[in-house]
Amino acid sequence: MSDKKIIFLDVDGTLINYEAIMPKSAGEAVDLARKNGHKVYICTGCSKAEIAQRKLCELDGMIGGNGAYVEDNGTVVMHQGLSKEEVKHIVDWCNARKLGFYLEANSGMYCNDYMLTQGPEVMQKYALGKGADLENAKKGADAFVNGFIHLPTEELYRDDINKVSFILSSYQDHIDSKIEFPELIANTWGGKDEQALFGDLSPKGITKKHAIDVLLKYLGRSAEDTIAFGDAKIDISMFELCNYSVAMGNAGQETKEAADYITTDVDDNGLWNAFKALKLI
Repeated sequence: MSDKKIIFLDVDGTLINYEAIMPKSAGEAVDLARKNGHKVYICTGCSKAEIAQRKLCELDGMIGGNGAYVEDNGTVVMHQGLSKEEVKHIVDWCNARKLGFYLEANSGMYCNDYMLTQGPEVMQKYALGKGADLENAKKGADAFVNGFIHLPTEELYRDDINKVSFILSSYQDHIDSKIEFPELIANTWGGKDEQALFGDLSPKGITKKHAIDVLLKYLGRSAEDTIAFGDAKIDISMFELCNYSVAMGNAGQETKEAADYITTDVDDNGLWNAFKALKLI
């Protein structure tokens, strides 16, 4: 076991808050840890284009699309997305149900007509549920939707997509997506206490856990040297592989129960406090 650790950080609710702002102490914690010789990667559901819109600190690389994409210092280690046929099936299914969606690619986030009308309200609900005030929730929702590239349906049939997120008109949409797309992984994400606001669809075999394993093999490092930080159920697969796991104070109960350590909230110096407790800084 090395005394130099490999740290994996979820982004929303972990490295940044739910208004997409990185606390100053979080950036300082990452900078100091890297100066001390530790490697720090983000491990997120976001794709590269979405991360490019965030103001983050310097990192050693990223895992994106909940494990579809792995990058180390600018080198692509793995990229495994949806086929064009799978994307067409999802696009047509969502449009038939009048559901807003966006396709997550490293080149951009591409959306349909319904996302432009439904997206601001749902993203505002997401931010409010995570503790943002109304003004900041509105700003964040508008910025998020303004980051989409709106395309006509035929141009949404793409072959460079990591995963697809779609608005749930009700939880039944998620249940139906599991039946409609048995060959894919169907998840939900959203507001307070894991409330389901969105469904998402990604290739089978793609998890944060699998992506970390791929990166460790590439780096020639052991899982014994890893620490994972997260706030949501999707992060539990990281906890299963990594030697030590930290749940944020704002995490859901299931995530806290799966972690070795619980730190304070993301906006209450959560990362800084955990990095200090673990002697990373």
